[in-house]
Amino acid sequence: MLIGTIFTAVAAYAATSIDYVIILLILFSQTLKKGQLKSIVIGQYLGTAILVGVSLLAAYGLTLVPPHLVGLLGLIPIYLGIRIWKREEDENNEENILSRLSSGNPNRYENNEENILSRLSSGNPNRLFITITAITLAAGGDNLGVYIPYFSTLNPSETIVMLIVFAILVAVLCYLSYQLASVKKVSKTIEKWERWIVPIIFIGLGLMILLENETFHFLWGLVI
Repeated sequence: MLIGTIFTAVAAYAATSIDYVIILLILFSQTLKKGQLKSIVIGQYLGTAILVGVSLLAAYGLTLVPPHLVGLLGLIPIYLGIRIWKREEDENNEENILSRLSSGNPNRYENNEENILSRLSSGNPNRLFITITAITLAAGGDNLGVYIPYFSTLNPSETIVMLIVFAILVAVLCYLSYQLASVKKVSKTIEKWERWIVPIIFIGLGLMILLENETFHFLWGLVI
């Protein structure tokens, strides 16, 4: 029975964590400080814990979140994707202006270029883990459809086993994503195309969440 619970927990987590791989790969490829690495891991754990907690409550009949409301979480990555793209464009314009003002001397003005993680945290490192948590919730909002029916089949002892397995798998996911992001060719490719890759993935993820949860249909029904 223990082995069966472990197997089903691994299967449930693996089946609902594909979206996280690309997101974590991008985030880890941008880590410049240990504090940023820590914030990503904490945010991933916190987001997963909230999703699991809500699913457990729903599974035990304490609350139930309508799918179309879960889909509203898709607005988070859409907003972040637009914000990153806008900041990148503003910085490019600023660099062009500074280049003209410095008359070709790049050392005249200090280079204040930020990476993706700095943009996500709005320049405040203490806010980064909150943003990562929000991204995890948005990317995993549709996981409720898997977790709730699965958790409803577990007894208390099996639930504890599931929680331990999930905790271990979050660490494994973060480790594997970090190792993959450390591959020079991968990080260089992301760095070269980050202006387009990151916004496209975030906005695409948000739209997918809205579509899968029929949120567009719900919002259209409110309008008409």
